Amino acid sequence: MLREIADLGFDRVELSHGIRITLVPGILKAVEDGIVKVGSTHNFCPLPMGAQHAAPNLFQPSSADDRERDQWLRQTKRSIDFAAQVGASVVVCHLGGVRYFWLLPDRHMEAYRRIHPEAVKSGDKVYLSMVEKALMRIRRRMSPYWERTQESVRSVLEYAAEKKIRLGLENRERFEELPLDADFPELLAGIPPPAPAGYWHDSGHAHLKEGMGLLNHRRQLEANADRLLGFHLHDVDSEGRDHQPIGSGGVDFEMVSQFWRPEHLFIIELSPRVAVEGVLSSKARAEALLARMGTQG
Repeated sequence: MLREIADLGFDRVELSHGIRITLVPGILKAVEDGIVKVGSTHNFCPLPMGAQHAAPNLFQPSSADDRERDQWLRQTKRSIDFAAQVGASVVVCHLGGVRYFWLLPDRHMEAYRRIHPEAVKSGDKVYLSMVEKALMRIRRRMSPYWERTQESVRSVLEYAAEKKIRLGLENRERFEELPLDADFPELLAGIPPPAPAGYWHDSGHAHLKEGMGLLNHRRQLEANADRLLGFHLHDVDSEGRDHQPIGSGGVDFEMVSQFWRPEHLFIIELSPRVAVEGVLSSKARAEALLARMGTQG
């Protein structure tokens, strides 16, 4: 697996939340042999026992169930251990969400956008009212979930610091997932440096949220630029499918790249269905933007 990635011209990788325990010996050997370096891993990595498919939300730090939060802490520490073992510097983390038994607060928004696809761009007042009401609904419900998330993150910071691993707190694509995008500055202000945590920006997720009328992509980056650790880079096509080749969809990578800095990690995060040509074109586009990084104002 890692040899194939290296043969495509990559010398550094992120190990995902789909890494089964059976792959670990080969990964360790590849790292030892210098085939690639590991820049980051994605919680949970390797997968918890019994999980056979990618499961980054298997245990949630926001859960009301003490046992689930304990498992989140245990598996996150295990991911930190593995990250340190393979020489990574960041573990990317999801931070749970607000749980609903039946009807999600954004269901009317989705239905309205299907009928009125230009609602966000046109500033449709009916749709804007839906967004406002949906945000009010989730904020009324989210307080205990948000408090548990913040406490869970704080509970693992000392361990991460001991292992010299930083936590990359990732922006998410679903309405009910935490943090809400506007709450990242508050979260990060509560864990100031030298605490080993920062903001991890996913370009596709932010684009999807912008398409829902929930954020402005540039302003989201501006609000968190001073705590940025790295990026997941992928595009979003006209049908709303993310993890597409860079440059094939609607993400404004010229804008996103204005926030890139030499100390950041850059991960091209593509769907397994993307052909090799899409991987190579994404690499070329990212490298062209990286080459201009030193000349940006």
